[in-house]
Amino acid sequence: MQELSQQELQFKVNQDKDKSFAVFMYTPLCGTCKVTERMLDIILTMKPNMPLVKCNINFLPQISQEWQIASVPCVVVIEPGKEKQYIYRMQSVDELYRRLMPLVE
Repeated sequence: MQELSQQELQFKVNQDKDKSFAVFMYTPLCGTCKVTERMLDIILTMKPNMPLVKCNINFLPQISQEWQIASVPCVVVIEPGKEKQYIYRMQSVDELYRRLMPLVE
């Protein structure tokens, strides 16, 4: 999973307006974030073409405020013509997989 800085993420959001992708927001010391990252790694093993990037929220002050990120871990799904979808509860790999599958199709 590629890690993006705030500038890289803003560039991707602005440049890829017609492409869907997801952003995994985390902090390095968060245990739940580590579990979520493992879940996402499993999903990426099954679907290597999943458009998924990760960002350390500690380095995204502007974006976290603009997007109103309430807590981490958070997966933000960005689809053209739709409002951002925020996933805060990662119950299982299966549930996360089902929520992210529309990005690949």
